[in-house]
Amino acid sequence: MIKIALSGCCGRMGRAIAKLAAVSPDIRIVAGADLKPETYAGFPVYTSLTEFPERADVVVDFSNPAGCSALLTYCLETKTPLVLATTGLSDAQIAEVNETAKSIAIFRSANMSLGIALLQDLARRAALVYGGNCDVEIVEAHHNQKLDAPSGTALMLYDTLKTALPYEPTPVYDRHGRREKRPAHEIGIHAVRGGTIVGEHEVLFCGTDETISLKHTALSRDAFAVGALRAARFLVGREPGVYDMKALVASI
Repeated sequence: MIKIALSGCCGRMGRAIAKLAAVSPDIRIVAGADLKPETYAGFPVYTSLTEFPERADVVVDFSNPAGCSALLTYCLETKTPLVLATTGLSDAQIAEVNETAKSIAIFRSANMSLGIALLQDLARRAALVYGGNCDVEIVEAHHNQKLDAPSGTALMLYDTLKTALPYEPTPVYDRHGRREKRPAHEIGIHAVRGGTIVGEHEVLFCGTDETISLKHTALSRDAFAVGALRAARFLVGREPGVYDMKALVASI
């Protein structure tokens, strides 16, 4: 039985994970933490995991970048592996994650969906084969409550394309007021916000007289919850280091 401490347990993703864990025979959530604690399931909820008197096998975090440093400190002091799914981390916070991963195992991904991991791989392959002969664009859409734009997943896809394209691309987030033809080596990254869209990500390869579209659509947050619990299972017992969805997919 894997014991999970769930950081950000009262948010949308936290509740989705708790719901899925409740019907998973090999997983039990033993504690939750949230800035606005609310007990809604069969585990105690604290304002901080430092208040939890016991130990978990792994921490799963879907919270806020503001709490990243404190969470890393907690996991380091308790030697608890961490599944870090919170997006919007600064460069300094990412550096802190990498430093902490020298002592504990950390699974970090901007998107916990296995489908997104597959999209990432397909986009990389398309960029290697076709990227030098077309224009590349990224379009993402999310609900109207999402705070960051573009999404962490869109930036992750950009980073993947950057390693595979035969040129050094330039990300462009806004073409408003710019009156010129599209430069060949830029990648437009577009954010749509509206309604209750869970998450859509599309990579477009636009060539002469043909377009390749690679798209992933999440129909509910359960897709991310499934991936987060897979990551938790994967991380238990691992050596210190930073792991991601590519490592997880390779292990399946």
